[in-house]
Amino acid sequence: MIELRLYTTLGCHLCERLEALLATLCACEYRLERIEISEDDVLVERYGVRIPVLVDEAGDELDLGFEPARLADWLDARGRLDAAAWQRLQAGEPPRSPPARPESRGGRRYLG
Repeated sequence: MIELRLYTTLGCHLCERLEALLATLCACEYRLERIEISEDDVLVERYGVRIPVLVDEAGDELDLGFEPARLADWLDARGRLDAAAWQRLQAGEPPRSPPARPESRGGRRYLG
């Protein structure tokens, strides 16, 4: 299993698209840590106009990962691309459904 981080914010449709593409194209199991940037000024400054930003275990970042070819190239460079899924996606098969939506607990919204 690989560990990935996703810098995101609530309601980011591009982030949801990246997650759906990742679920479709990643050839291995992964754990995705979602990092909410809106509550940290430093993270907003660094990632505010770049989200979603996907980060691998080595700290390498991927901007614009919601673009299928960019994510496929990034995964392929790490030996993590499901080539058959990439071919199906290029042929017009839609990506898997995005993961569950954020939840609310005690008046605060959480990404899960």
